[in-house]
Amino acid sequence: MQRLRHPLRLYTLLIVALLALSGCGGEDESRPVSQLPDFTGLVESVSPAVVNISAVPPEPGSDGSGERGGEGDDGNPMEDWLRRFFEEGSGRGDDEMPMPRGPESTPHPSRGSGFIISEDGYILTNRHVVSDAGQIIVKLNDRRQLVARVVGQDRYSDLAVLKVDADDLPTVEIGDPKALQVGSWVVAIGSPFGFETSVTAGIVSAKQRSLASDQYVPFLQTDVAINPGNSGGPLFNLAGEVVGINSQIYSQTGGYQGVSFAIPIDIAMDVAGQLRDSGSVTRGWLGVQIQDVNRELAESFDLKRPEGALVARVVPESPAASADIQAGDVILSFNDHAVGDAAALPPLVGTIAPGEQASVTLLRDGDEQTIDVTIEALPEDLMTRAGGGEPRRERSRPYGLTLEPLDETERRRLDLEQDGVRIGAVAEGAGAEAGLQPGDVVLAVGSEKVGSPEALREALEAADGPVALLVVREGNRLYLAMRPGDD
Repeated sequence: MQRLRHPLRLYTLLIVALLALSGCGGEDESRPVSQLPDFTGLVESVSPAVVNISAVPPEPGSDGSGERGGEGDDGNPMEDWLRRFFEEGSGRGDDEMPMPRGPESTPHPSRGSGFIISEDGYILTNRHVVSDAGQIIVKLNDRRQLVARVVGQDRYSDLAVLKVDADDLPTVEIGDPKALQVGSWVVAIGSPFGFETSVTAGIVSAKQRSLASDQYVPFLQTDVAINPGNSGGPLFNLAGEVVGINSQIYSQTGGYQGVSFAIPIDIAMDVAGQLRDSGSVTRGWLGVQIQDVNRELAESFDLKRPEGALVARVVPESPAASADIQAGDVILSFNDHAVGDAAALPPLVGTIAPGEQASVTLLRDGDEQTIDVTIEALPEDLMTRAGGGEPRRERSRPYGLTLEPLDETERRRLDLEQDGVRIGAVAEGAGAEAGLQPGDVVLAVGSEKVGSPEALREALEAADGPVALLVVREGNRLYLAMRPGDD
């Protein structure tokens, strides 16, 4: 028995040692692969190039010449924030909304952010921060206050370039937003509610995000906390390079709710360069009216999945018309950039300088082909015609539709080069499910033009699956997918 004590003691020590080792291994495995980033060095190095902007509205009766100084900028930020919180209860940002005030009040400045892009005093910010300002005061990181003038502004991208009279200013480094990945860390610096040089951080939530108000900007979406006063401020990557300009938030309350949008810096710098050189921006123009491809339309065009930009109309004498792009074509790529949906095309076209050639890959009648097109400048006064018309005599009601012939007067009014079929009324049926509305004019079923109610009815009856209807609605052309066999 005495001889057994040492082996038992040895086994016990071995078991304890193994348990200890396994516990250590468990701790190693539970450690995160990488620690959270430390932003202190980044913020210290880039903050000197970030500025606070106060845009003072013209005083009533003034000529807007900018005789006012920057008074009010050095007030108590908490008092200032509380005042604006109650005065701007509608939820719009202080860099957006002029506040109602009594007759004895002085105009209250809107506030925003910006950043220095050149040592000689050029500053980039949002247009809505400085538009209609009587005077613009820029406060630098070293507490200097300088009067700025607007070099140029662009409403399509909501960007503005300012200039202050100063030299040897600190500047930002410009990064590559295309190198960002969804999930990448980003840092914003700005003046939310007037609290200068406030730092927030988050991640890239999505790229190439399209907003209805800015069709020429493929936004970066982030979850960085952005509030009124952040507009125009820089968005940095972890290398301390600017990758975007904080511009908008999506909110149901007027405050930050986790969805923020930034203009990619490559788009912004292209606009800024044009504004510095000429005071205006010229964009490329293709001359097509486009729409998304839904699942039914994809099936009718023999696409494997919904993708691309469907051409609903080609503007006469446009670059697209000269290149023989046709209604019904599905644009799949532009200059070797994939076109995932209709919203992806305008930013790609807009970056091409007028006179340059671009390649367009499209699907036509089931065949993929590439066409070269010479881009022209976007016209300044693109107009949208309104539709309408008087009631017509009913001819037939197939698929729940009242089909009426299109007379010559209506055809000329709509500027149509062909006959079509007007939808007089819509009842329950395949037409309603397709989204047809009274007043629509059907021009074609697939690639087959229809010039009479009888021709439209025959084309629908001959279809053995979903078909694409080319429709004119309120002066605009679009495709609707219809399943005639459902009736």
